[in-house]
Amino acid sequence: MLQSIADRGRALIARREPAHERSAGLIELCEALLSGRGEASGVALARDILARYATLTIGPRIAFFEALETTFGHDRARMEAAIAAWEATPSPANAAELHRASEPRRLELFRRLNLAPGGTAALVRMREQLLDAMDHRDDLAAIDNDFVHLFSSWFNRGFLVLRRIDWSTPAAILQKIIQYEAVHQIRDWDDLRRRIDLPDRRCYAFFHPALVDEPLIFVEIALTREVPGAIAPILADKREIVDPDRATTATFYSITNCQRGLNGVSFGHFLIKQVVEDVSREVPRVSTFVTLSPAPNFAQWLKRERAQEASMALDNEDREALTALDTPDWWSTPEIAESLREPLLRAAAWYYMRARNGRGLPFDAVARFHLGNGARLERLDWLGDTSERALAQSHGLMVNYLYDLDYIERNHEAYAQQRAVVAANSVSRLLRSPLREIVPVSG
Repeated sequence: MLQSIADRGRALIARREPAHERSAGLIELCEALLSGRGEASGVALARDILARYATLTIGPRIAFFEALETTFGHDRARMEAAIAAWEATPSPANAAELHRASEPRRLELFRRLNLAPGGTAALVRMREQLLDAMDHRDDLAAIDNDFVHLFSSWFNRGFLVLRRIDWSTPAAILQKIIQYEAVHQIRDWDDLRRRIDLPDRRCYAFFHPALVDEPLIFVEIALTREVPGAIAPILADKREIVDPDRATTATFYSITNCQRGLNGVSFGHFLIKQVVEDVSREVPRVSTFVTLSPAPNFAQWLKRERAQEASMALDNEDREALTALDTPDWWSTPEIAESLREPLLRAAAWYYMRARNGRGLPFDAVARFHLGNGARLERLDWLGDTSERALAQSHGLMVNYLYDLDYIERNHEAYAQQRAVVAANSVSRLLRSPLREIVPVSG
């Protein structure tokens, strides 16, 4: 109770301070934290800094980020001295000092802030707010790089705990599964129960000891007899329940990253790999592991291609056929929908196998995730999702990625080294001409 009163008192004092004094006072406290040596006093100071930071509004928060960039950047004098010492005597000791001197001061600041109770969660939240600020402030990117560097170590696979989510999971966690689900909205508790408590459904999540009862990422799985091409039968309220002993396929139909502050920290690969191992052990007949994935950027890309007079993705015939997409409710009119099937699938094949962003990576974010994890592009699913959001984002298109355990490492290397899109022949045949970066396989 006393601690709670003290916390509220600090927050009240902070709110009464002028905005510029709030951020300035924080900077002084951070300098004191870096210069201090006592662990006990450091923990208390770190706690005070994070409590004061939590009261900042947008303006003072941006000022604090600016200070992290300038005041807590590299110690130039120390770096120059370390470089000179290394050039004079390239000893292990001088190399170690050069390594330490090359770190910006804010890295050590973050490490010391992490000592506070709840420090890890507070820093993850701080990075989430930094990402918001970076929508308009590219000059803060160096701070973000340092966060990713630290979080990649703090959230590596050795610290992650995989838990199966079922109806016996604490209600606080189940509520967060409903809240965080980003691919296919969970409408209510009954909907959640259908996804996690029936014999042919599984849900797994990664947790971290420093974020108690906060899922980092979770995956929802349907056990099926074949590779599904549409999401509606999987999410239907009334459907045939598959006996797990008769299932041959595990379909990952929703993968959700829960903590925006951990964007760029990759643990999806470890999640999929361990879930595959667990499902294989529990249901030995399951030998096929696929996704049923959305295509959230496809409609945006196609709109831009249709507007270009000299699009490499569309010829004149397909461009003309695709004008039917402008017809209201085109997907519910069989004749119009059928006229769009082939040209739209050809455009989708180009999108997945040729379209690149400014960094030379596949344009589609979901594709980057699965290809980077060693999956292959297995099938394009026409009208796989006819929900309002999916029609707006992807014209109803969905995609199957196949995780073939014998080829995951090879596929990953092909993507990592050459940015190669490993694709089944059923997809590559939709293109009018072969490409060097496409790696077709039997399928």
